[in-house]
Amino acid sequence: MSYVTFRVVIPARLKSSRLPNKPLLDLGGKPMVVRVCERAQRSGADTIVVATDSRDVRDAVRDAGFDVCMTREDHPSGTDRIAEVCDHFGWADETVVVNVQGDEPFLPPALIDQAAHQLVDSGADMATLAHAIHDAGELFNPNICKVVLKANADALYFSRAPIPFARDAFSPDWQQGQQPKTLPTSGYDCYRHIGLYAYRRRFLRDYASLAPSPLESVEALEQLRALWHGYRISVAVTDTLPPAGVDTPDDATRAQQVYADHFAALRIDPQA
Repeated sequence: MSYVTFRVVIPARLKSSRLPNKPLLDLGGKPMVVRVCERAQRSGADTIVVATDSRDVRDAVRDAGFDVCMTREDHPSGTDRIAEVCDHFGWADETVVVNVQGDEPFLPPALIDQAAHQLVDSGADMATLAHAIHDAGELFNPNICKVVLKANADALYFSRAPIPFARDAFSPDWQQGQQPKTLPTSGYDCYRHIGLYAYRRRFLRDYASLAPSPLESVEALEQLRALWHGYRISVAVTDTLPPAGVDTPDDATRAQQVYADHFAALRIDPQA
């Protein structure tokens, strides 16, 4: 595999309707946003920058020794916020930027690197990752984003709905008001989207100037703006499924327990 130079930007808004002050959630003695920075640091990125509109987040990131860029409060998506970071630093048009979500403290660093390589190898405008779905419960879970691929592995569509819908296999249960419990055993591929993105700086400039699409607003999926306006999104299917991110109070409790168990196993005091 050829070497790809890339930068990581981590959007981190302090305001969250489901989990207030999410980036500052304590995970083993460090704020979650710092834990995400540490994961990104292991990916081989040349630069790691947190993009935030919060002075508290800024201070926490700087105290941990990472770079931060203060951005506007009114960005409709993390990708728009990253475009402002590119403007702030004056990055060249060919700069490869990977968007790592600020609530993914367990993201395998290798996936960040894989997204950057997928962008360069495919020549697409954007790149992202997906993982095969083997459980019907995941396919019908609206909290899990699904993606359908073209023959060339570009994204055809992303949705929170169960796509593609296997009409003959699912209709009998569906017509009785029941959710199908199994997936077809052959001739059917479905994938869950892994929410990190790679792009070049020149695309980010274009993206920030595009009008949000109706689909983006309805599905609450920012990548649909790119598809709506005719841009290519290349998708790499990976065997690695990252652990769930942190979106809710229950997620926060689970993540804190993971760190508590880890330090207990190593007999390390995280506060030391």
